[in-house]
Amino acid sequence: MNEELYPLKFKPILKDKIWGGQKLNHILNKNGNLPNIGESWEISDVDGDTSVVSNGKLLGTTLQDLLKTYKSDLLGTHNYKQFGATFPLLIKFIDAKEDLSIQLHPNDELAKIRHNSFGKTEMWYVMQVDDDANIIVGFNQEVNKETYLKHLEDKTLTEILNFDNVKEGDVYFIEVGRVHAIGAGVMLAEIQQTSDITYRVYDWDRVDDQGSERELHNDLAIDAIDFDMPNDFRKTYSKEMNRSNEMVICQYFKTSFLPVSGIVERHNDKDSFIIYMCVEGNAVVRANGHEETLAKGETILIPAIIKDYNISANNAKLLEVYV
Repeated sequence: MNEELYPLKFKPILKDKIWGGQKLNHILNKNGNLPNIGESWEISDVDGDTSVVSNGKLLGTTLQDLLKTYKSDLLGTHNYKQFGATFPLLIKFIDAKEDLSIQLHPNDELAKIRHNSFGKTEMWYVMQVDDDANIIVGFNQEVNKETYLKHLEDKTLTEILNFDNVKEGDVYFIEVGRVHAIGAGVMLAEIQQTSDITYRVYDWDRVDDQGSERELHNDLAIDAIDFDMPNDFRKTYSKEMNRSNEMVICQYFKTSFLPVSGIVERHNDKDSFIIYMCVEGNAVVRANGHEETLAKGETILIPAIIKDYNISANNAKLLEVYV
């Protein structure tokens, strides 16, 4: 076993967004000084936004350097063969004080051709909502390209969109090609492919502090929308204590809900790193002679080489993610 590796934490990368607020500071203790914190990138290998280790003897090491040094010990053998020195997931917390733009993401093929990037399949776990908050996912009726374009031109796009009321604990699977938007008053955890490619199709006619509207991408978006996608975006899951309850299983990631009370012994037989996002309470992770705390709003990465570890908590809720 590579004795150098241990459960890794990273310095959050905070993003100022026109629609962001202060929940990531006030609820998740991110300690940022930006006026509108929309996102906290917890683990990122996006160009220009590479995560940096914040704990232990690898403190200050970038995720890129970890990948180049530890390779399959970090990622797992199969993942390293597939992704090389690229981390396949982008892990975030998001606070929408205002509505996000109505948007969608391209699939792998389009993203590769147009942007030399992965596509952006993602999922959301809703952590906190204000009264009557909702999200937009898909359409409220059968829509084809012609109908969509007419509503877009008439500025009546919202008439054909599906507004879904949300509550804490709701899980949504946002596949590529699905029109969506996080609504005002929603704070959530997001797990996605490593990609920052978003096609905005409508931004509520808002302007920034310079009086400028944000760029829209309707020419790119029209070929990326999947008009035949079924409305199976909301995922149900069990909540059995001290075991992994499957939420979303797809080719890009697998996410489970792990509520912990007491001590849970874990054995990693996945040939993958495992990520834990703490969405409620506090936990302690012990592995390879190391002990790391995991507070609400924190994220930790267990390298693939670490096979046995345990998690203890009084009553914590974790998201468990691997590839």
